[in-house]
Formats: sequence, C-alpha cells, structure tokens
Amino acid sequence: MEQHLGKVTIAPNVLVTIAQKAAATVPGVACLYETVPSMKRLLGFQTVGQGVEVRVEDDQVAIDVYVVAHRGIDLLQTGREVQREITRAIEDIVGKAVREVNVHVEDVVLEPVAER
Repeated sequence: MEQHLGKVTIAPNVLVTIAQKAAATVPGVACLYETVPSMKRLLGFQTVGQGVEVRVEDDQVAIDVYVVAHRGIDLLQTGREVQREITRAIEDIVGKAVREVNVHVEDVVLEPVAER
C-alpha cells in the first residue's frame, strides 16, 4: 500500500546539472560551450546553465546542449552518444521522460583543452 506523504519537486537547475555532467563524460566532447545563444535567452528560456538549456513541458524534458568537440572525431556519432547519455541520466536519476535532446556542436578544439 502506497502512502501519500506529500510531493517531491525537482528544480529545473538540477536537470541542467545532470545534463552537463552526462555530456561531459562522452568521449569526443572537449567541454560545454560557455553560453547558450543569446537569442534563445531573449525568447524566455529561463533554465539555462553553461552550455545547457532545459524546458519542462507536460512532465517531459526537452534539452538543448551546446558542446565543443575534439577534432578528428565523428561528430554525428558523438552527438548521438551525448543524446543517449543525457537521456539515460535524466530518466535514471530523476525519473522524468525525455522528449528530446538537441545537440549543437558550436566549435572544435585543435589542441587538448588543458593546453589552451
């Protein structure tokens, strides 16, 4: 028998953090882009973190992630892996359905990030 003890609220910024951490684990991702395009901020996307914006609509999550990739990798494959990792993390940790994860490759680094 399940008891109703109240409600659990997860702040959208938690979803941003989970998406950031998941994207950073994918081989080929050098780092997240420093910001999201300013036009999207002007359009009212409120939950924005470094390289990630999250929208929650009808109890489903939509995410845009902006990455910087290493050179010499398959960008399409890396993008798909970012989508899988973020979706898995959000569904496993938070239990919310993910409607979409849009990956935007904003730049490619020519040298290792540590040497920049």
